[in-house]
Amino acid sequence: MRRWPMSLVLPAVLAACADAPPPAALPSQGVRASFPAGGIANLIHIDALDALPLRAAELVAPDGTATAASYLNVEKNPQANTGQASVNDPWRSSMLGANGIAQTPTAPLAPVYRSSQTLLLTASAAEIPVPDPVAYRRDWEQYRVRVTFDGIGAAGRGQTEEIAAPQPPPGPS
Repeated sequence: MRRWPMSLVLPAVLAACADAPPPAALPSQGVRASFPAGGIANLIHIDALDALPLRAAELVAPDGTATAASYLNVEKNPQANTGQASVNDPWRSSMLGANGIAQTPTAPLAPVYRSSQTLLLTASAAEIPVPDPVAYRRDWEQYRVRVTFDGIGAAGRGQTEEIAAPQPPPGPS
């Protein structure tokens, strides 16, 4: 007899939750090449989220010459500190993450006092200097970015992928 009123309340509670916003989108796997906004104009930044770590990144010119990355950083399962304590904590900022790099900027503010979130992928970053900025600006559609991820198994051969090179930033007017 006592369960009857509760069974009437449950559909009302579920109906109230139906108008809630959807959960935050998770970072998706993939490779992205771009020029950093407000950064150095002749430096291509590569971001990769994958189960495998990034081992090499190259800018391939139309004639086949390759320019290797001058910087490569790999972080397995990056963490971001969240919670109400991380908002005002100058030593452990949620914006900087565990190692001072913002890997999960979409992490929502948790309703708990102190917590952390872990991304179950490998976050890799690389920077490739553009060897000839004038030629790149002229023919950037023919350039490619080749990335190689760590191989698995006894052969140890890496998985190679090519993506389109990014459009150069607008020049000074």
